[in-house]
Amino acid sequence: MNVDNCPRCGRLYVKNLMNLCQPCIKDLEHEYEICVDYLRKNRGTNIQELSDATEISIKEITRFIREGRISIANAPNMMYPCEVCGTLIRDGHMCDSCRSRLTKDLANAAKETVDKSSTKKTSDAAYRAVDKFRN
Repeated sequence: MNVDNCPRCGRLYVKNLMNLCQPCIKDLEHEYEICVDYLRKNRGTNIQELSDATEISIKEITRFIREGRISIANAPNMMYPCEVCGTLIRDGHMCDSCRSRLTKDLANAAKETVDKSSTKKTSDAAYRAVDKFRN
């Protein structure tokens, strides 16, 4: 049987799609319902106000948003933190500045890799020994 410890409470459980034990899944669903009910009554709220009013962590609320369970399309003040710097964003995992910095760093790393491979001497390669026998 495929069993594991629940990451939320530590109980032993049979693995499932949610990767949580049944009591924690029920608690999570209850937290979700609390959030949705509060948002229906208070459309102009932001994530901090929602967290304070419901006593549900910003991390869990962000998880609901990223899973698509809570829609922020009709909630103009609802934003969640960038995973890198914490700046409030409305979509994706990173803000525009972190995304552009990551893109630039990846381009530089790729350029360095190409530069290093092009400056290698071919005489240091394994083919040199083969070439000696041809002469």
